[in-house]
Amino acid sequence: MSMLTPPGMGGKYRITGDTYPRMRPPRRRGRLVAAVVASVAALGVAGWGTLQLIDVFTGGDGSVSGNAADCRTKVAKAAPVKALPKPGTITVNVYNATTRSGLAKQTADELKKRGFKIGDVGNADKQFDKKVKGTGMLIGPATALDTTLPVLSTQLTDAERRTDAARKGAVLDLVIGDKFKALTLRPAADSAVTKLTAPEQVAAVTTTKKKTC
Repeated sequence: MSMLTPPGMGGKYRITGDTYPRMRPPRRRGRLVAAVVASVAALGVAGWGTLQLIDVFTGGDGSVSGNAADCRTKVAKAAPVKALPKPGTITVNVYNATTRSGLAKQTADELKKRGFKIGDVGNADKQFDKKVKGTGMLIGPATALDTTLPVLSTQLTDAERRTDAARKGAVLDLVIGDKFKALTLRPAADSAVTKLTAPEQVAAVTTTKKKTC
């Protein structure tokens, strides 16, 4: 019996040749476990992303609000602004500090047409006569700085504003200077007056509505 003859076969079967059957190594369980863990992690990420999308479209309350019926309208309102005195409550003295005659009366007449009350009209005193180099000067008491002076300045936008703490009363002075040609064009002046004296009307016009879904 050959040494290569398996026991019990009586030598009837022999293994010949130099090729032998090989056993496959057992599959590693580690790869299977890793695949399972990766699948679970992928499902977790997908679920978290879905929840985030739901929060975005529902605003965090869990209800989908993409339909037009669920849209909410937000109204953007302008901040309240204090209304300034109207021209009809403001008295203006008009003085001419230039060498051109008639400017004080012409200017006073135009201011009256625009709704202002007119006080004294004439030539400027020595303090300002021929000394105002710009278009003009607006003078009033300290209390007029944020009240009546801004309203009057809409009629002569580039005029210098000045207040006098010792000045009594509420009357304003408009002193016409060397560079004066005319008052601000009335449409622009009227629009500026409205913004100061009736800000609620301007706010009503500019209020916008925005829908959010």
